[in-house]
Amino acid sequence: MNFAPLSAGVFAELARTRSAPADAALLHSALHARRLLLLKALLVRVHRYREAIDSAAFLRFEAAWHLLERAEGRNPHVVRDVLDYPMTGAWLAAALAEPVGPGLGRHLTRLETVAVTAALRADCPLDVTVEAPGGILSLPGVGRQSAAPGRVRVRAGARVARIRPDGPSPGEPTVLLLTDRRTGTLVGRGPGWRGLHTLPGSTARLDDLDPYRVPPGGVGTPARTAGDPDDTDPAVWSAHWRAAQSLLAHTDPGRAAEIRGALRAVVPLVPHGPRSLGATLRAAPGAVLTSLPAGAQDLAETLVHELHHSKLATLHELVPLYRQGRAAVHRVGWRPDARPIGGVLQGAYAHLALTDLWRRAATARTVPRPWRSSAGQQFDHMHDQVGEALTILLESDELTNEGREFAQQMRRHHASLGAAPRAAG
Repeated sequence: MNFAPLSAGVFAELARTRSAPADAALLHSALHARRLLLLKALLVRVHRYREAIDSAAFLRFEAAWHLLERAEGRNPHVVRDVLDYPMTGAWLAAALAEPVGPGLGRHLTRLETVAVTAALRADCPLDVTVEAPGGILSLPGVGRQSAAPGRVRVRAGARVARIRPDGPSPGEPTVLLLTDRRTGTLVGRGPGWRGLHTLPGSTARLDDLDPYRVPPGGVGTPARTAGDPDDTDPAVWSAHWRAAQSLLAHTDPGRAAEIRGALRAVVPLVPHGPRSLGATLRAAPGAVLTSLPAGAQDLAETLVHELHHSKLATLHELVPLYRQGRAAVHRVGWRPDARPIGGVLQGAYAHLALTDLWRRAATARTVPRPWRSSAGQQFDHMHDQVGEALTILLESDELTNEGREFAQQMRRHHASLGAAPRAAG
């Protein structure tokens, strides 16, 4: 990947933490290109180490690959949507990092469910049996089927699919209905089926089911782990989401629209304390991992912060902004630990987006007075810290030429925000 697809105007707009629909489409295209590259890398790796992989696992992988190709030929749009789903990226990263051995074979099983999901959403005729590790058949971005450990039979045709255990007495099937061929929307019902909930006014899923939604050891320091699906109340999350979207729409309509368009999944984490803890996986841009927010303001700020981590991770894959492998670390105001230059850039970018949001909130008559007040205080607290981080970036020799230009554009936007917002009456 190189710098050529990005115009100077788009690059500057992204550095200012803004993005027009065309910019978002460009980042989405970069994400998809990266996803295809990783998928091809996995195929090459599997063939290179074929002799070290269980023969049955290899044959299932090959069959799944051909099924994915068949689905892509029938409906490229929905197959792209499955491949670009955040947890597909998390799976690919885990599979490519796994040493050759039984662990890699277990990761390869995931391609079966990716391919089956793509085929079902593309309305492909289907009659296959697939693995259900631990008694769970997980369809990324759709839901999961609980079954006895073993293999599960999936039969589909003419917008209707049936899932049942593979055996002589399969029992009542789960039925999946394709309700919209254009979008590949599936709705399920039946024993053991649990579908993902869509957050209101968006296409983002509340994903508390996918086995790749959080790494096995958790994410962040201290490690934050995946919330238990039985403790997730979709109605509560939907209410928080709706309130946060309303607050953002009254504060910064463009940013609210960006979140609705770019976010694919919200992943509940186990809570620690009264406020939410947010995180983003570099391999899974478009997913925000967060514990249950304290309210609309808490969730709005988390969404803005984490979305900008996703944007920068995708941009860095398209246009390398800093050099990897340097040992230097730097102190920033918002963390107690020293950070490598990539962490400084990520933190400065996400917090610059927040200072932009807080300035707008502090000066907007359309938002509740309590948020105007707290937004002004948070702006005052964070503005100087972001400025100090930008100085670190611009004095470093670890940025690429594009990274230096990006940081300079960030500094221009930071300066344009002023030292303190004038509160609305």
